[in-house]
Parts: sequence; C-alpha cells; structure tokens
Amino acid sequence: MPHYIYESRILKVRSGPVCGVDEAGRGPLAGPVVAAAVILDRGRIPKGLNDSKQLTEEAREELFPRIMERAIAVGVGEASVGEIDLVNIRQATHLAMARAVRALSVAAEFALVDGNDAPALPCPCDTLVDGDARSVSIAAASIIAKVTRDRLMAALHDAHPGYQWRNNKGYGTPEHYAGLKLHGVSEHHRRSFGPVRDMLSGAFVWRENPSPAFVENSME
Repeated sequence: MPHYIYESRILKVRSGPVCGVDEAGRGPLAGPVVAAAVILDRGRIPKGLNDSKQLTEEAREELFPRIMERAIAVGVGEASVGEIDLVNIRQATHLAMARAVRALSVAAEFALVDGNDAPALPCPCDTLVDGDARSVSIAAASIIAKVTRDRLMAALHDAHPGYQWRNNKGYGTPEHYAGLKLHGVSEHHRRSFGPVRDMLSGAFVWRENPSPAFVENSME
C-alpha cells in the first residue's frame, strides 16, 4: 500500500509543499489524456488510497470527494486529441501534467511524478516507478485523474453512443472496434494511433474476435 515516506524524505530538505502527479488515458484510441496533481495534508490523508488500477470504480468514486475535501490543493490538466496527434502522446502527457501542477491553488515546491519519464514542470520534480502504488500523493492523483477522465468519456459516450465509451473509456475493445467499423472515425479519435490511422487509410483489418494483443486494452 502507498505511504507518505517519499514525501517525508523530501520535506526534510525542502520547506514544501510536495505534490503527487499522475495521468490517465495514455493508451486509449479516443479522448484526451488527463493528469492530476495533489498536495495532501499529512494529518488528513483519506484512508484507502491506492493505485487507481487496483481499485474498483465504486471505490474510486467514493475516494474522489474525500480527496477533494481533505487535500490542501488539487489541480487537473488535460491535453486534447488534437494536441496528442500534433506532438505525440508522450509530450501531450507532459503538457497535461504541467497544466495540472499549474492549476494547484497552492504552489508546489516539489513534485513526485509516477513513472520514469520526468516532465518539464513549474517546480523541480523526481520520478517514482510504480509511484501510484508507493506514494499516497501520487495514488491520490491517480484517482483524481482516472475518475475525471472516466466522467469525460461517459459524457462523450452520450454524444457518440456507438463506440460504447461509457464501458471501454476509449480503449481498443472489440465493441469499440465494432463501433469504428460501423460508424467510422469520430472527431474524438486519436488519428495518430495505429488502428485509427489504419482505419482512415483503408489498411485496417477487421477481426471478429480480436486477440488480446490486438485489442490493446490495458484499462488503467
């Protein structure tokens, strides 16, 4: 389970505050990538924080308002489909993370970022592999980012129900591929991603029962 030890180590040499940063939505074929930054009050850390991928949707929805209520500050940023196609998903993720940190109502002096790829942020940062399972601040950020993006995809589903985004959140599931075959590529699809690019060029090969490798469904 994640804990506060990494934040504590930083606060021994810096005055703080320290935020955790994580993203949701690097892998889907549709929708924006969303990042969150969270500064926690050590004395008011919500119980049950964990990597969002290890939590049920119900648990994430329950933790979301508790994090929003108890955190010192929460910032959310996103990068659009157009930005993803323009600069690539890695750079777009970094953009979303920087926007999330800038959106904090209390400026962070240092950031702990999930993964091993440090973005350019408004403050110094360090990366932490599997940080969402090790740092409570990053875990909180992962929940905020995931719930925020899931809600965005549910709203997009209401406008484009043929792709079943409420269920698959834009990932390449069989139902999503079926929607692409039937309805074509929407304005919310990432045209730089292989299956969508192939669909537009006519090179896409439809498979009635895609293999797990073909599906690309990590469902973070």
